[in-house]
Amino acid sequence: MNSEKLILDGTRVAKSMNETLVERINQLSVRGVLPCLATILVGDDPSSETYVRMKSSACKRLGIDSRRIHLNKATTTEELIAVIQQLNADPQIHGILLQHPVPHHIDERAAFEAIQIEKDVDGVTLLGFAQNAFGAASFPSCTPAAILAILDYYQIPIEGKHAVIVGRSPILGKPVSLMLLNRNATVTICHLKTNNLPLIIGLADIVVAAVGKPAFIQGAWIKEGAVVLDAGYNAGNIGDVDFEACLKKASAITPVPAGIGPVTIAMLLKHTVLAAEKSNLIT
Repeated sequence: MNSEKLILDGTRVAKSMNETLVERINQLSVRGVLPCLATILVGDDPSSETYVRMKSSACKRLGIDSRRIHLNKATTTEELIAVIQQLNADPQIHGILLQHPVPHHIDERAAFEAIQIEKDVDGVTLLGFAQNAFGAASFPSCTPAAILAILDYYQIPIEGKHAVIVGRSPILGKPVSLMLLNRNATVTICHLKTNNLPLIIGLADIVVAAVGKPAFIQGAWIKEGAVVLDAGYNAGNIGDVDFEACLKKASAITPVPAGIGPVTIAMLLKHTVLAAEKSNLIT
C-alpha cells in the first residue's frame, strides 16, 4: 500500500534548487562578488548550534561565504542590536540570520526589526511579513517558502484546495497561510486551542503541521487522499505528524527528516544569492 504513496523528498527538491544557483553564484564571482550570509547565535542551545552549523555547511558546499557570530548567553538586547547594525553597514554581508529562539531576556522582536529589509533573507521583520501578505516579498519566510516550493516541484495543485494550517507562529503558520491564500487556496488557521481540531483537519485537502509537538497530528484525523506537509522537528527526528499513521490516509507526505528542512536551508541560500544580486544591481 505504501508504494502507492508519494513521499515528498525534500533532499531532491533542495538539490534541484541548489543546482539553479551555481551559475548565478558564478556570475557574481565574475564581478568580484561573493554572496555572504551572517548567522548570529546567542547562547549555547545545542539544537540552535546544530542548525547554524548545518546552514554554514550548506553555504560552504555551494560556494557562499558564511560568517558566524556567536554571542554569549548574557548578551543584552542592546548589544545584539549593535551587532546587527554593524552587519547592516557591512557591504560584504548580503544576508543576516538571527537564529531563534534567543535567550528569554532578549527582546527578539526588537532584534528582528533591527535587520535591514534588504538583508532580511529569513523574512522575520514586520515589513517582510507585510510584503509577503501582499505577495510582494523578495524574501518570504524560508520554511513557508520551502513548503510552497515542495508543492510546486511535485506539481501538487493549490488553487481551490482547502488548506488547514496547524500553528500560528509569525515565521511559519501565519506566513504560509498568506502564501497559500495568495495562490487561491481556501485557508483555515488552527492552533492548540482550536475546538474540534480533528474535525477541521479532516476537511483539509492540504494539511500543514507547524505546532511544535511530536507526532501530534493523528492518522485518523486525515482525509483520505490529503497532502500532508510536516514542518515540525522534535527530539529524536520526530515531526509534528504521526508519519506511519498519516501515510495510510495521505496521497502525499513529507518525511522527517529529509522533508521540509533541507528545502528551508536551500531557500535561505537562494535568498542570500538574490540579496547579493540586488545589492550589485544584477537582477
